[in-house]
Amino acid sequence: MRGLKTQMAGDVELHFLTKIQYRGILKHNPYISKVHAIEKSTNEVIQDLLTENFDYIVDLHKNLRSKRVIKKLKRIAFTFDKLNVKKWMLTRFKINRLPDVHIVDRYFEAVRVLDVKNDKKGLQFFIPESDRVPLSQLPESHRSGYVGFAIGAQHATKRLPVHKIIEICKKIDRPVVLLGGKEDRETAESIVHGSGAHVFNACGQFNLNQSASLVQQSQFLITHDTGLMHIGVALGVKIVSIWGSTVPAFGMYPYYPNNPEKYKIIENNALSCRPCSKLGYGQCPRKHFQCMESVDVDSVIDAY
Repeated sequence: MRGLKTQMAGDVELHFLTKIQYRGILKHNPYISKVHAIEKSTNEVIQDLLTENFDYIVDLHKNLRSKRVIKKLKRIAFTFDKLNVKKWMLTRFKINRLPDVHIVDRYFEAVRVLDVKNDKKGLQFFIPESDRVPLSQLPESHRSGYVGFAIGAQHATKRLPVHKIIEICKKIDRPVVLLGGKEDRETAESIVHGSGAHVFNACGQFNLNQSASLVQQSQFLITHDTGLMHIGVALGVKIVSIWGSTVPAFGMYPYYPNNPEKYKIIENNALSCRPCSKLGYGQCPRKHFQCMESVDVDSVIDAY
């Protein structure tokens, strides 16, 4: 969005279409003029989109839903190669033909015809002042510095088992703040119970922007392959990124084009079953979950 806004000639107006739960991520972005959001179907917003009379559509999702929007709006559309066949070859046969190119750089293929290039300044995330969390809202023991630990992920095979998180937390010799949504709160309580008083459960107590504020103020962030990882990168935080059923080769690893030293990847590359999915599963297909069970706890602790 920054590239489109700053590199195209004239007064460019950019709109963004997304699901309603992600609107808050975008509505404070100064490069975006308007966010359109849907709950279930694009039919909810088609009439509004038609009145905008767009010049172009940039399709970064490239699925049936976005194709339906393009068909309805009848505007010139640009997209990129999602490399789904190559991802399938890697998950199914463990044959890696994927280019060593981050998804951010691949997204730029969609705007190449507009002569918009990656400025290599990295990601950005904009936290409104109203959502900045003062450290006074944390326990006194955590106000002089803490490690953030984003414990959630959409799919179970992308999350460490609770006992592994407890093991890590018990070995961290500084305060820890657990980050996640309401769905993670109960799990976080069990982690606090098993880890000790130096671990604070912030899951479900803060909205996404507020959680981002806590990430920004952390000394570093331990995280799974999930949204808070990318938000942490956008805020310039050091990242310890733990991978289970998915792999960085898909191009979704922390995007630090100028500062690769700011992230560490933790994964077990010795398993013949990885990756088993490009998105993740509700449980390990092999029943052993060795991709996460075998994570070296000390390598997480020693990352920073």
